[in-house]
Amino acid sequence: MTRYLKEVLLVLYLFRGHDLYLERLAALGVGFAAALFGAMFLALVLALWMTAYIRPALVRHLFALAMFVSAVFFEVYTRVTDSYLTYSQFVSLVYSGGFIQEAAYQYREVIISAVAGGVLLLLGIALKPRRRLSLPGYVPIIAPVLGVLLLSGVLFVRAGEGARGLPVMYTPLAYLNLFAYETLHNTVGPREPVSILRQSSPIDHDIVLIIDESVAGNYLDINTPSGVPTGLKTPPPGVDIFNYGYAASVANCSADTNVTLRYGGTRGDYVRINSTQPSIWQYAHQAGLRTVYIDAQRTGGNLQNLMTPLEKKDIDQFVQFDQARVRDRDMAAVAKLVELLGNDRAELVVINKVGAHFPVHDKYPDDFMSYRPALPRGQFQDVSDTGSRDGFNGEKGDWALYRNAYQNTLLWNVGEFFQRLFREGNLTNAVLIYTSDHGQDLHERGNPGLNTHCGGDPVEEEGLVPLVVIQGSQLQTLEWRSSLAQNKDRSSHYNIFPTLLELMGYDPAGVMARYGKPLNQPTDDDFTFNYRFNARLGAKPAWKHIDLDSIVTPGPVKTEVAAGQ
Repeated sequence: MTRYLKEVLLVLYLFRGHDLYLERLAALGVGFAAALFGAMFLALVLALWMTAYIRPALVRHLFALAMFVSAVFFEVYTRVTDSYLTYSQFVSLVYSGGFIQEAAYQYREVIISAVAGGVLLLLGIALKPRRRLSLPGYVPIIAPVLGVLLLSGVLFVRAGEGARGLPVMYTPLAYLNLFAYETLHNTVGPREPVSILRQSSPIDHDIVLIIDESVAGNYLDINTPSGVPTGLKTPPPGVDIFNYGYAASVANCSADTNVTLRYGGTRGDYVRINSTQPSIWQYAHQAGLRTVYIDAQRTGGNLQNLMTPLEKKDIDQFVQFDQARVRDRDMAAVAKLVELLGNDRAELVVINKVGAHFPVHDKYPDDFMSYRPALPRGQFQDVSDTGSRDGFNGEKGDWALYRNAYQNTLLWNVGEFFQRLFREGNLTNAVLIYTSDHGQDLHERGNPGLNTHCGGDPVEEEGLVPLVVIQGSQLQTLEWRSSLAQNKDRSSHYNIFPTLLELMGYDPAGVMARYGKPLNQPTDDDFTFNYRFNARLGAKPAWKHIDLDSIVTPGPVKTEVAAGQ
């Protein structure tokens, strides 16, 4: 038996993925495509088999380690997200490398399980072969290299698609090839300085952009009669609120939206603008504003949403809440905002809130459990966001509990946030824009699945967000009322960046020529969101139109009155 141990281990490892192979064959059906898939599958398996017969031990061990790490990486991603690792998602993960320690801690049980399974592959390649192939010694060495190059070529031609159902140890390695190619051939251009002229005197008031996390526009009382109370329906004395209703997000994933809110973009030109145009911080400095970034989601100085150390240099004050519990970070954010509003300095403040990203089990105090029954509490108190769905099976009853916990979270992280802001903050000399990064699929339609956003085939609610302007009544900035009726339920995130620039006094014609229309103009927006934001290697973005007539909204729910509401 020991004579065939290597072969047995490799067969056992490959058998672990049989469901993926069969699923892909079923999707292809009988025909030429299935034949090509079969030929590709056999070629990669043959290359894997030859790898196990490389004679030089060091070379064989290096290949074994590379394939082991690649396979474990793929399996961990698949099990954590319950979705296939696409090239676009691989690129996003590369950009999110700063969170590897946090992710490793959250998903340690999944990682351990994947490593245990991957040991079959590791030993199957690394163990000394007991027989010699009747081939020149260089053939087994170049076989895995050719396998990775073959898959890389297929993925390149097909814009990153084509690896589904194939042996998984090759896929991340091929993705890494494509990423290296794109990095070396990036010809978008360098970051440009501010070139749009300003037409006004120095700004003497605060400008605030509040970006919530996973807050669905169709779950708030400002848009839906039975929505969760937000405190935004009735402004306090001396404050005006302009509710632009439903808006379309940039995308249904956080990083894609956030980078566009910080750099601007249009539907037809977001890649170039994101990559080469000045950041909102640079525009603010040019307008004489101090810049503040409040990140309630991360700690320890970690950057997120494609922010780089170079971008961070343009932020005068970078705020995170390392000592605050996840549940209390939005309250820490509003306390910091209140402090900034009262410091008599004109500032641009951008806030990334904790909001209502999964897990929503523990993101609110007990006093705010107005919607019952809710998800069980006490398991995710120190987790800001995660892709893990352990203990959540996505059944009808699970989603009923989820929606209640989600609404309790909104009561706290949206309703209480604005209650405290209006109660404690001085808004007389400030204009605030409030939105969320994307909406949510809370499976009201009865559709299967575990995820709430970032889907490759999204429902319309994933791109539906709130959009509200809050301003001191005596402050003269933009004429919001003139186009409010026309723009309500007809605008998008793409209108926010030009709005911020006009608030800073930049030339409206120059702003509109580069970034599109602000909210004080009829926006004529397409009302679509992008669910293939990282369209790469010749692929095209994929846009989902939002039809408000088909949006599902929560029905009336008997609730208890929560403290602070």
